[in-house]
Amino acid sequence: MEIAELLKQEARACFPDCECVCLPVADGGEGTMEAVLQARGGVLLETEVLDPLGRRIRAAYAGLDEDRALIEMAAASGLPLLRPEERDPLETTSFGTGQMIRDALERGYRRITIAIGGSATNDGGMGAMRALGIRFLDKDGNELSGRGKDLERVAGIDETGICPLIRGARFTVMCDVKNPLTGPDGATLTFGAQKGGTLKTLERLEQGMRRYEEVLIEAYGPEAGRREGSGAAGGLGAALAVFLHAEMKPGIETVLDLVEFDRKLKGASLVVTGEGRLDWQSSFGKVPGGVGGRCRLAGVPAVAIVGGMGKGAEEIYRHGISSIVTTINGPMRTEEAMERAEELYSCAARRMFRLFEAGTSLRK
Repeated sequence: MEIAELLKQEARACFPDCECVCLPVADGGEGTMEAVLQARGGVLLETEVLDPLGRRIRAAYAGLDEDRALIEMAAASGLPLLRPEERDPLETTSFGTGQMIRDALERGYRRITIAIGGSATNDGGMGAMRALGIRFLDKDGNELSGRGKDLERVAGIDETGICPLIRGARFTVMCDVKNPLTGPDGATLTFGAQKGGTLKTLERLEQGMRRYEEVLIEAYGPEAGRREGSGAAGGLGAALAVFLHAEMKPGIETVLDLVEFDRKLKGASLVVTGEGRLDWQSSFGKVPGGVGGRCRLAGVPAVAIVGGMGKGAEEIYRHGISSIVTTINGPMRTEEAMERAEELYSCAARRMFRLFEAGTSLRK
């Protein structure tokens, strides 16, 4: 919102009568819920859930209208909820995420969007599904708790107690990774180390995830667990797709739909977006690439004001961004750039709008 105010000031310095519309967006990661609430309104709802280690906490999610809710799984099952020494993917569970989904269903929400970035878990989504009434059983028919260490013991699945409200609901998952459930690019071997997994732990979890995948395939067909994004959030992606029939969508595309970006784009002369550091990754699932793509389809020019440019930054030109303007205007350390962030951003915006003014005069 501070950036929006700076942009308004500099835009009106060049175009006194211009109309400025601020639309906070995010790419599905941390801060997505806050951005969507600012852009379209709604209510912040709280419920008591269990954190990744089973401790009671309060977690918030957004009610966007009478029918739609937005949940960030990190609020209940995220890595920031644990101290570094507490991180252990054998012991963590996504149960709290399932509690949030159930709470939204019980409040009457029937279109539920779930952002699944930042997880602390590697339980295949068993914990979340267990909170929704699905039972995961060992070879003796005993119910498992739904932690990472239970993957190697799964022998059967009982859906008879599934929350009946699920049948009348539609689920969308914000997911920017395409990792499968298992293998070298799977949930465990790609993301497990950052969740506290040691080499020995990851080997055990991978074997368990393979067993879990086999059970899913036997019960639900060959595609179960093998869809793109199944390995997201420690396998929660697979569980949401298999048990809730959720649709996987890129985070930025989902956010732009939620904030009705295309409708608000009509009549615009220029869109200004940005990122801290723009590089080759910005074209894939990040805000500049998503915004630029929509602007290109609508025929509206878009520019990015960024802190810095990295390798492959100019790839963004292929995704609807017409130009890149950096805030840095001379040699300086990162600390200085951050301390002077407001001043530098205003200066960059001023340069950009003056160039835009010059460009519009050329068309006359």
